[in-house]
Amino acid sequence: MRRLLPLVFTAFVASATAAPATPIPDAAKLRLSSANVVVLDAEQGRAVYSKAADEVTPIASLTKLMTAMVVLDAGQPRDELLEIDMDDFDYIKGSRSRLGMGAALTRDEMLRLALMSSENRAASTLARHYPGGMLAFVAAMNDKARSLGMTRTHYDDATGLSPRNVSTANDLAKLVRAASEYPLIREYSTTPAHHVEVQPTGETLGFRNSNALVKDAEWDIQLQKTGYIREAGRCVVMLATIASRPVVIVLLDSIGKLTRVADAQRVKYWLETGESLPASAFKRAVQKVKQKVTPKRKPEGKSRGVQGKFAATTAGRG
Repeated sequence: MRRLLPLVFTAFVASATAAPATPIPDAAKLRLSSANVVVLDAEQGRAVYSKAADEVTPIASLTKLMTAMVVLDAGQPRDELLEIDMDDFDYIKGSRSRLGMGAALTRDEMLRLALMSSENRAASTLARHYPGGMLAFVAAMNDKARSLGMTRTHYDDATGLSPRNVSTANDLAKLVRAASEYPLIREYSTTPAHHVEVQPTGETLGFRNSNALVKDAEWDIQLQKTGYIREAGRCVVMLATIASRPVVIVLLDSIGKLTRVADAQRVKYWLETGESLPASAFKRAVQKVKQKVTPKRKPEGKSRGVQGKFAATTAGRG
């Protein structure tokens, strides 16, 4: 079962009472396919592995962690109904959504879907209903990034569909640390699946998490976000407990649907054992993920009620 750890990231500076540093495993035994990587010991505040971690790159839906922080910082009513309109449609990548024109959910439900299922229209309508509208929202995102010391980060929209949303692995580690201080972001980003009742029709839709690892009993994940657009490749950030320590993992620009998951499994095994993940264990881990992300087919005529049971991830969604 996941634990929401009381994380205090301001205590990074070493003190006389700080715990002794944990030995860093041999980096030569960690071979990752992701182009930009940082693995951070969150308790000690030090990187235990990095790869091109200061290279600026598009970040796709990892953007939505900042979107969520700006929404929560604004303190607007979470039970207010927000309605999807044409301004929330994706004219950049053409990604699809089952939240159609006129669909309404509370701000709280929009936030959950944006984080767990990387719902672009939900993220867009959250930004559009911000005081001052979309432009003010994006400005607040960039202001927040500067306040967190994310000096190589720029936001262009609230969804991550724009390839002009860019950052670095090191900057995103700061974003994960900051986002982890919001209990709702921790909870919503790691919700395995969720149903919503869309107004005004009362239709019930099911959504699932874009990161299959949240359902894996061998992982203890406190926060996560995935991302994908062609320019960014497959991306994932996580805060997880590994070998009894909180660890921030940032994996950017992975090629192939399962590469970021495979790299995450390699990082976990390396931190736990100090060794490279054996090929046999790697195959088992990938097979588990395939089983979790492949939706079960329902017999024809039995799909009434909850639409399609759970939404599959679509292009540009994470």
